[in-house]
Amino acid sequence: MKTQYYTATSLDGFLATEDDSLDWLFPLGELNNSSYPEFISEVGALAMGSATYEWMVRHAEQVAKETGSPWPYSQPAWIFSSRKLPMIDGADIHFANGDVHQIHREMRGAAKDKNIWVVGGGDLAGQFYDAGLLDEIIVQIGSATLGKGKPLFPRCVLSPTLQLISVRQLGVGMAELRYEVHKSV
Repeated sequence: MKTQYYTATSLDGFLATEDDSLDWLFPLGELNNSSYPEFISEVGALAMGSATYEWMVRHAEQVAKETGSPWPYSQPAWIFSSRKLPMIDGADIHFANGDVHQIHREMRGAAKDKNIWVVGGGDLAGQFYDAGLLDEIIVQIGSATLGKGKPLFPRCVLSPTLQLISVRQLGVGMAELRYEVHKSV
């Protein structure tokens, strides 16, 4: 079982624009022509930040059009937020607040022998990293620049903490880098 941060970023290191738009990402490639189908089949639980969740809620119609459901995940999801957020009908959602350690234990139990996916955002992934719980970072880098926006991973991480284990070209607009996180003992 691994805890993985699987995400996409612009070439200049942003997940989304300042107003949380992902519109820059969609023209760069097809989800089914990426590593996503294989990746999601190995996921048993999700961790998601409130901005990512709110994007899902705001774009439920678009998500349903693309995936057949306004909530495309069958796995249980923990939404990290200090605010009260709306539920999505039919989704196995748990709202969480506070230290990621205890919630990670709950997620491990729910995931059984499958992986935990830190969906986003970058600060939530950073909290898992800070707690020593992040095992892998899988990032798809798009051939677009945003100039400013929501950062990929707002942490200072110095080598050799991250070890590059694979590089893969995805069409003409994306490249995927996979890093293993080496933890200090």
